[in-house]
Amino acid sequence: MNRMRFVPLFILLLFVAAVAWRLAVPKDDRIASKLEGRAVPAFALPAAVAGKPGLAAADLARGGPRLVNIFASWCVPCIAEAPMLIELQRQGVPIDAIAIRDRPEDVAAFLARHGDPFAAIGADADSKVQIALGSSGVPETFVVDGRGVIRAQHIGPIEAGDLAALKQSWEQAR
Repeated sequence: MNRMRFVPLFILLLFVAAVAWRLAVPKDDRIASKLEGRAVPAFALPAAVAGKPGLAAADLARGGPRLVNIFASWCVPCIAEAPMLIELQRQGVPIDAIAIRDRPEDVAAFLARHGDPFAAIGADADSKVQIALGSSGVPETFVVDGRGVIRAQHIGPIEAGDLAALKQSWEQAR
């Protein structure tokens, strides 16, 4: 009978080990967008800074494919990704942006300090468009084809190792 008292403890330890293992080694670490293959939700955002146009879903359905970057001036990872966006723009990839919960003067200062690869920047003061796109945070980048259909989503800051894959997604969206 003495050995039986350790059975519940043994079962608990097995359960904790199984949960810890599954958390440490997830089945699939890719978070797929529910909107991939669907049209960008309807939206029209005012300009986030003077001298740049705002952004609307209709703008994304005209012309060729482009990236739509969701960022904020207060976002530290957005600073880290800024040189990567400039590199993509240098390679000929058109990029638009949505500034989340930001003030025009802060966005302008961010662009002056870290570079401005954006053709248009919409101001999403209350994150409604961000939420409609299924974005969970900043930064996040979407590849949108010339018909306004989301083809890919990159969650988190773009790093040097991500450039080739993002450019390839953009080229496949043509």
